[in-house]
Amino acid sequence: MVNAVVIAVILMIILCLCRLNVVISLFISALVGGILSGMSVEKVISIFGKNIVDGAEVALSYSLLGGFAALISYSGITDYLVGKIINAIHSENSRLSRIKVKIIIIVALLAMSIMSQNLIPVHIAFIPIVIPPLLSLFNDLNIDRRVIGLVIGFGLCWPYVLIPYGFGQIYHQIIQSGFQKAHHPIEFNMIWKAMIIPSMGYIVGLILGLIVYRKPRKYEERNINDRATVTEVKPYILVVTIIAILATFIVQTLTDSMIFGALAGVLVFFISRAYSWHELDEQFVDGIKIMAYIGVVILTANGFAGVMNATGDIDNLVKSLTSITGDHKLLSIVIMYIIGLIVTLGIGSSFATIPIIASLFIPFGSSIGLDTMALIALIGTASALGDSGSPASDSTLGPTAGLNMDGQHDHIRDTCIPNFLFYNIPLIIFGTIAAMVL
Repeated sequence: MVNAVVIAVILMIILCLCRLNVVISLFISALVGGILSGMSVEKVISIFGKNIVDGAEVALSYSLLGGFAALISYSGITDYLVGKIINAIHSENSRLSRIKVKIIIIVALLAMSIMSQNLIPVHIAFIPIVIPPLLSLFNDLNIDRRVIGLVIGFGLCWPYVLIPYGFGQIYHQIIQSGFQKAHHPIEFNMIWKAMIIPSMGYIVGLILGLIVYRKPRKYEERNINDRATVTEVKPYILVVTIIAILATFIVQTLTDSMIFGALAGVLVFFISRAYSWHELDEQFVDGIKIMAYIGVVILTANGFAGVMNATGDIDNLVKSLTSITGDHKLLSIVIMYIIGLIVTLGIGSSFATIPIIASLFIPFGSSIGLDTMALIALIGTASALGDSGSPASDSTLGPTAGLNMDGQHDHIRDTCIPNFLFYNIPLIIFGTIAAMVL
């Protein structure tokens, strides 16, 4: 069986594993998939270009938030706090104190990542603010950065899968909409109940990851900025920075726009005259560069997704596999999860995957006797699969952007593969249990 979508996704993963740039890998894979489905090169390029605009707002948001993060970092507050922690560790210099600091860091980053999805919905925007200044602390403690990638990945994915608030509310609304379009209406509060069992896969995966990557890992100490060590922060700079952060959160909440939230924070820095505009401009542009790459990947992933949808082979894939599984319930569920994994790995967004698979899986799931709660668990889990391990997902791109500031954290091997192994595999297991027992 030759399926353009399957071949395109596998090709994309292979190219990424061979260390070819994600953007180039996505474009080549989209081109190959489109041609295999019978489209002309001109049509593939046209569809690819038209679908890029779907991610323009998100790409601009991340770029501006990267610039804002750079201004906060330039204020020296995060470096100052990290320096104090390192000095405290060195002054006590005991094994117990280092263990305590490791635990505090992991818990704090976990809480921050979870809150970025609901309480303070900034998504990955906190990463370039918080992580780069902490790299020297990670190095001092010999923390394996794969642990940090797993912790942040958990906080970026687990909340929206289970908690119907913030980004989770959006995710659950898309699931509800998918059921309505399939003429199978459901109540909104049924979704989080159905996702309790599948979400346990993330918890088990995180625990396993913390155990596997518990051993120390050494990194070189590299300077990631030209600024001297910050030993003191002026009160005025501290006040301006706090006002800028509050302005960003408030404006983003009121306007429901990351773009205007980031602009509000940036304007506070420029209006305050805490630094010259020339200095701020340089830092702002550097920050944009950091996050702009993520934006480019997101734009490219939207183009890839558009081409995959246009091939029509996702529908063909489901039909051909259902003919193989027949009425075998367990095998059918596993096959649907594998399809969801393939689609999400290629598209890079669980939110965008739901509309694609809901219209296909709901009728098929009903035909093999799955109850409504089981169908919800199936759709919610199948859509989330791959988000944690896709090279094109902002849930992996975000952690890499922060952890690789000094060039010592590989996107595929240190973020994507660990997240894939420790989150997607448990998700399939617990998702299958949910679909069978609900």
